[in-house]
Amino acid sequence: MTTITSARNTPQPPRWLGQRLKSIGASLTPAQLATTGRQMLLPLIGILVFIGFWHMAAPQVDTSLGSFPGPAQVWEQAGQLWQEHVNQRERADKFIAMQEERNARILADNPEAEVRIRNYPGAPTFPDQIMTSLITVLAGFILATVIAVPLGIVVGLNRHFQAAVNPLIQVFKPVSPLAWLPLVTMVVSATYVSDDPMFEKSFLTSMITVTLCSLWPTLINTSVGVAAVNPDLLNVSRVLRLSFWTHVRKVVLPSSVPMIFTGLRVSLGIAWMVLIAAEMLAQSPGLGKFVWDEFQNGSSQSLSRIMVAVLAIGFIGFVLDRVMLLIQRKVAWNE
Repeated sequence: MTTITSARNTPQPPRWLGQRLKSIGASLTPAQLATTGRQMLLPLIGILVFIGFWHMAAPQVDTSLGSFPGPAQVWEQAGQLWQEHVNQRERADKFIAMQEERNARILADNPEAEVRIRNYPGAPTFPDQIMTSLITVLAGFILATVIAVPLGIVVGLNRHFQAAVNPLIQVFKPVSPLAWLPLVTMVVSATYVSDDPMFEKSFLTSMITVTLCSLWPTLINTSVGVAAVNPDLLNVSRVLRLSFWTHVRKVVLPSSVPMIFTGLRVSLGIAWMVLIAAEMLAQSPGLGKFVWDEFQNGSSQSLSRIMVAVLAIGFIGFVLDRVMLLIQRKVAWNE
């Protein structure tokens, strides 16, 4: 009787999901099913081989903090980092609730009293630092795109301007973020002075460093794509006497969008890679600072936590690239 009851209480998948899977299976031919299976199986085999090699090789590497962490230790620390986040969210909710109760009592005694709610003063958790890094890299990437795409169009349309700007691009393109960071830090500290700042200086420093290091691939690809527009289209534009903006919108952009998006994908990957180093030195509360703090901490769990951050950084970078690739495939310039 107990077995029957537990079977009835077992959650069942939604009906629409089963119908959707059946329709997908019916629409695929055996050859397509085999190809899809191979596409899913081969990456899975590669991941399993990597995990197995990691599991066997990790105990052979001894460091000052003990053996290099294996997959089990890293998984354990990942769960612990999440639990720490959950616990801190609970403490933050209680902290806010206590203030709301206090403010309600104050307003009950004096309706004209000024009350406020302070933010929870606890340190950011690992998921919070991931969100900070994502916000910073997206801000720097968007700023780089706003600068690089228009400038690349101008460079690609004018050969003389391209000859004048190209040496500067080649000089500044290989500069390391570690070289930019001290200069950016000094400039931000000298120019961004406010009693009530909208952004933290560490955030601006990291964002501007990301922008300076990631705009070059988009700038170069945009200029190359614009310069490679079909000459027949350019002749038609001249015959029709299109204005500059109409020429760019109707002729240049539709032809150069694939190259522009290729540059954007490369720029986003560089931006994410540069951000981690920038956050380490700027002490912006993101993943870079997490790695640096754990390295300085030197506890027995530090290596495992750093490895969690390494895997998170790699996975997020992969997801960002897939998102850009998906956008590139969906974008069609129909103006």
